[in-house]
Amino acid sequence: MSVQVKICGITSIADALTAAQAGADMIGLMFYEKSPRHIAPGLAAQIARSLPPFVVRVGVFVNPTENEVLRAIGECGVSLLQFHGDETPEFCTGFGMMSMKAFRIRDETSLAPLPVFPTDAYLLDAYSAGGLGGTGEKFNWDLAVAAKRFGKPVFLAGGLTPDNVAAAVRQVRPFGVDVSSGVESTPGCKDAAKVRAFIAAAKSV
Repeated sequence: MSVQVKICGITSIADALTAAQAGADMIGLMFYEKSPRHIAPGLAAQIARSLPPFVVRVGVFVNPTENEVLRAIGECGVSLLQFHGDETPEFCTGFGMMSMKAFRIRDETSLAPLPVFPTDAYLLDAYSAGGLGGTGEKFNWDLAVAAKRFGKPVFLAGGLTPDNVAAAVRQVRPFGVDVSSGVESTPGCKDAAKVRAFIAAAKSV
């Protein structure tokens, strides 16, 4: 099976359809208000309804309330929950659906919390003092290889672009790759050519 590709930070129906038509397996809807890619639940619901049924709708959260997550599930049709903040293992797995915890990787010690979380998958992103994701920075991919020993699917994120994603997939052999800023013209606006090139490169391995 080829690597799963998630295009994150989708902010428009047009960008969502471009990603789906190019072969994206998942799209990420950002519910974190401080993100430049944040969208309101109403728009998220419209985007989710526009997508083919085989595309997974991922709700992306940072320290949300329970009600915020439930609203995204109920109104926006998200089917996978992705948590980027200080959520507890119990919170991440408390909604009766698939969940993924994101970890900001700086060095080997950054992997220590992974086995504490019984989520369905781990997303490994680059540590950045200035942000929680979407920074375009990469980390040492050998650490992503090491994370596979915990037995959960690993999504690789952080600094991926159409130019380096094939090399990343060859080295890490992750379950999935996640990209946001690497396929954008401006924050929140996807570049259709980059989206298509990224997906093609990732799935060529």
